[in-house]
Amino acid sequence: MSDITNTPGLEPATPSDDHNPSKSLETPKNAPKETFYTRQFGLLCLSSFLFFCSFSMILVELPAYLTKLGGEAYKGYIIALFTLAAGLSRPFSGKLTDTIGRTPVIMFGAVVCFFSGFLYTWLITVFGFLFIRFIHGMSTGFTPTGTAAYVADVVPASRRGEAMGIFGLINNIGPAIAPALGSLIVVYYPIDYMFYCSTIFAALSLLLLSRLKETLPKEKRQPFRLSLLKINPRKEIIEPRVIAPAISFLLLVVPFGIVLTIIPDFSEHLGVFKSHFLTVFTLSSLGIRFVAGKVSDRFGRVQVIKVGSVVLFTAMAIVGFATQGWMLLTGAVFFGIAVGIISPTAFAWTIDLSDDAGRGKALATLYIALEAGIGLGAIFSAQIFNNNPQNFPWAFWLGCGTSLIAFIYLQFGLRKQDIV
Repeated sequence: MSDITNTPGLEPATPSDDHNPSKSLETPKNAPKETFYTRQFGLLCLSSFLFFCSFSMILVELPAYLTKLGGEAYKGYIIALFTLAAGLSRPFSGKLTDTIGRTPVIMFGAVVCFFSGFLYTWLITVFGFLFIRFIHGMSTGFTPTGTAAYVADVVPASRRGEAMGIFGLINNIGPAIAPALGSLIVVYYPIDYMFYCSTIFAALSLLLLSRLKETLPKEKRQPFRLSLLKINPRKEIIEPRVIAPAISFLLLVVPFGIVLTIIPDFSEHLGVFKSHFLTVFTLSSLGIRFVAGKVSDRFGRVQVIKVGSVVLFTAMAIVGFATQGWMLLTGAVFFGIAVGIISPTAFAWTIDLSDDAGRGKALATLYIALEAGIGLGAIFSAQIFNNNPQNFPWAFWLGCGTSLIAFIYLQFGLRKQDIV
């Protein structure tokens, strides 16, 4: 099969278009609609779905598991260490994505995810658990960076937002069903079985990845060597072109870190099954991702993300005021709508502002912001909560504050060249 970047209708935007984002999104009125529904796109979506199932199915059970190990005071580190490792991995995964290729980076993350499932069953001390969380985080430091670059390679610029929406939709079906599956396994079997199931999902993801064709052009590929792991802090960590999407995204994912850390305890406090919030919010985000992507292609990324920030503020306010299960799940619906609006649009915005040569670094920059925001949300919400139910509202209202700051930044803090 020929290199996919040479397939008619699937060429990535030219460098000149990438330097002019608004131009790259223009499509002649009478031009045929370019497609991105290809075998490679389908394989990547299915593999990514299984990858997300692998690490998300264990999330809601980890706080209780850590408590049983005697580490109740370290709940905030369940997410924080995971995101710290992912964030530290991003400069390396971004550079390697642009040098050795997309598929090796994607597969490395899946391999880490595969072995992490086994490690949870072997290292059963508090320190061992926290060590595994850090190692496990490297998986999301590599695989999503490579997959995002791969998607950008194989979709036409005029349908970038739509493609990111569909890709995100399929990815989020995993987190919608996997946590409930993980909790169900723990009800009837020892928790080790949940970790083994996580490993099986990672193995299936790897199997599909082996069928992917590399999209980085041959003339740009280099064989792996240790010197590629040497990072120039000034030039190879942050892509200056995408600072605006990164800042806004960091602020808007703080609530996600709060939710991942506090919702399991808050759900039990209100008498709601621990996985229900994650399932409801993920399901509510699915349909809106497709719509938000298409709308952002037409009306612009910034305007759509501003709408998302308002919905996110509303969601965190509802959850903070929740005193009954139905109020919590109502907040979950709004939270899912907000995530469905913001996430694909932020990635499309980042790709719009990047060029072909630095696409991996640009996406790594956004992912660094993602991990930093989630980590900060996890750490600060855990400190605010401090295992005291009276502090639940304040932990969630922290997310209201960062959502408001993000809206203000999008409204008044952007440069002209950032607005697409």
